Amino acid sequence: MAVDAEVHPLRTTLSTAARTARLRAGLSQADVAEGVGITTEVYGRLERRQLLPSVPTLRRLCLTLRVSADEFLGLGPSKTPDWSGGPEPRDPPNLRRLLRTLRELSPEQLKLIGQLAQSLERSPPRKRTKRG
Repeated sequence: MAVDAEVHPLRTTLSTAARTARLRAGLSQADVAEGVGITTEVYGRLERRQLLPSVPTLRRLCLTLRVSADEFLGLGPSKTPDWSGGPEPRDPPNLRRLLRTLRELSPEQLKLIGQLAQSLERSPPRKRTKRG
């Protein structure tokens, strides 16, 4: 089952970093899998963006490929990961709830919401009148 990179960008970040590090080290997938203590098939699925490793496996992967966890996760001293997109803990609860809801929507639904937002942005504000 292929995983859409748009849906799982962390998987893409991690798989790209793992493959790059493996090739830089001149290792085969079997070599890395043996060093990490997983099967070659499981490691291959990681490189094909089909799974994320557990934390202990990620640690062994870092040690085997001699790459920092920050590199695997797309982090750096001044770089925000492109997969984060999540709310900050200090964000208001309503914003956190909205972001959780948006993450559950399909691409088509997100596109419609984007079009609605653009339409609202272009329309002039309406004056409120008092009803009496």
